[in-house]
Amino acid sequence: MGATGSETVLRTVEDGVMTLTLNRPDRLNAFNPAMRDELIDAFRDAGRDDSVRVVIVTGAGRAFCAGADLASGGDTFNRAGRATAEDHRDGGGRVALAMYECPKPIIAAINGPAVGVGLTMTLPADIRLTVPENKLGFVFLARGIAPDACSSWFLPRIVGVSKAMEWFATARVFGTEEALHAGLVSEVLDPEALLPRAGELADEIIGRTGAVSVALARALVWRMLGAADPYEAHRLESLAIFHMGQSADAEEGVSSFLEKRAPRFPLKVSRDMPPFYPWWDGTDS
Repeated sequence: MGATGSETVLRTVEDGVMTLTLNRPDRLNAFNPAMRDELIDAFRDAGRDDSVRVVIVTGAGRAFCAGADLASGGDTFNRAGRATAEDHRDGGGRVALAMYECPKPIIAAINGPAVGVGLTMTLPADIRLTVPENKLGFVFLARGIAPDACSSWFLPRIVGVSKAMEWFATARVFGTEEALHAGLVSEVLDPEALLPRAGELADEIIGRTGAVSVALARALVWRMLGAADPYEAHRLESLAIFHMGQSADAEEGVSSFLEKRAPRFPLKVSRDMPPFYPWWDGTDS
């Protein structure tokens, strides 16, 4: 289908892949309230739509996202008078949480410079790809503010505490090779190969795995990062294997393997998640 969405985020869905393109190229795709709202809506819609198996996020033009739009000058980050400290919720954090809650895997195709919220919004993605000689940076402390988009939770879990604090405290812009060495990105590709590679990864996910199994794995991997020990993972994985082992997807997975054909998994995220999911909201049984 064709592109939909507002002027800030273009949305397409084709062959199981929702592609979100940040679309303010004249402002290097700088993040603003309209983009925030569009992204939140898109990730929520992706989670509810069984025709979407994978989400790819990229940018229009030569940048991925230059961070917050600074058109308001020195008052850009001033929320006094618009909310109390207790009521204010960071816009980048709201996007990050919408990504975290999404049951579909997310691939960030970082096609150009990504700084500030333009980089922290990629941290809840499951896979990050970028291009050679790119410019990346967590520049918040150089702007006199603090890290955003739940990055104080995500970044140390991806690259470790020391590297996360080095990047936060120096606020320096760094390059592709440093990002690859630290594990922030998994692959570096020529610009013309970036989106095709993201598509290849999406096709692998769609062609080999079941939607419900992927949703369970994504929830387990992210939420077990906060578990005190492996016993909680063992308990939840045991529940998942017990319920999925009785499912039509498990029967299809084994049958397709034995018959040497591509699987056709019937279960849908919208209706077929096991009864203990989502266990973190108290519905565990």
